[in-house]
Amino acid sequence: MSDATPQPYAPHTVLGSGPAGTGLARELVRRGHRVRLVDRKAAGPAIEGVERFAADVSTADGARAAVGDAAVVYHCVNVDYHLQTEVMPRVQAAVLAAVEASGARLVVLDTLYPYGETGGAVMTEDSPWQATSRKGRMRAELDERYLAAHRAGRARVALGRSADFVGPGVLNSSLGAAVFPGALTGGEVLGFGDIDLPHSYTDIRDVAAGLATLGERPEGDGRVWHLPTAPAVSTREIHMMIERRVGRPLNVTVLAEPRPVGPFDERFMAEYAEMFYQHTEPQIVDSTAFERFFGVAPKQLADTVEATVTWYEEWLGSR
Repeated sequence: MSDATPQPYAPHTVLGSGPAGTGLARELVRRGHRVRLVDRKAAGPAIEGVERFAADVSTADGARAAVGDAAVVYHCVNVDYHLQTEVMPRVQAAVLAAVEASGARLVVLDTLYPYGETGGAVMTEDSPWQATSRKGRMRAELDERYLAAHRAGRARVALGRSADFVGPGVLNSSLGAAVFPGALTGGEVLGFGDIDLPHSYTDIRDVAAGLATLGERPEGDGRVWHLPTAPAVSTREIHMMIERRVGRPLNVTVLAEPRPVGPFDERFMAEYAEMFYQHTEPQIVDSTAFERFFGVAPKQLADTVEATVTWYEEWLGSR
């Protein structure tokens, strides 16, 4: 019988503590994993079962320290819009090198940006990458590097793409603080572009569950997946669902073109202008491949609206 002290099982390490990273950390704990949650300051409230860890993963030393002995690493890092084209490639280089050295699997939270303008065509994992925006081209280049590293056997990588976030804890989204506080207080509610076009939104809880599934299922490595996303409806239909829940009509202001308003300041909107096509043509995400392969289904939009309004009621009440 050995006298050696048993070593704890390898953690699942989440890089980035925004709504997606924090939700993912909680989901991984719920699934029984040891979890490390990394950001630059290790700040924020304690989460049961989660170790907070401070590291700057845009540097080689920071990424190596953050990855450590992890079995799976989840890249959920994001930065302010005006910094993305500068910082995100640095984060990728550091994180990819760290997992190549450690042998950890890498799951990347991705966007729809590489597809670019689709003319309203349904987006599947087979859709062409034809982005013309700076941020779209940057994301496509990063994704090509991730998949090339996997093909070359340098790393094991899976990419999970999400539509616009919505859900409990989501503030900086077109269906976040620009909508729900006004809906609950009678204040201004913002809509972008043509709110009668179909537009996919991914529940942040489905983002977390989808990424956790990719982390647990290595047979999904080496490709892009669309995370579980409810069938697209128009943003106006979602506004009507919110109206029924809060019991009052919404005071909607529609931005036909990008301009500073509400929580979106001049610097943000100047950077977002090249992505505004997402609100002037249908944005329809098909997540059938993920749902069938992994045997999951997205949350219904009615459940998403209910959970989000409830969270915002509590959030506003605590301020």
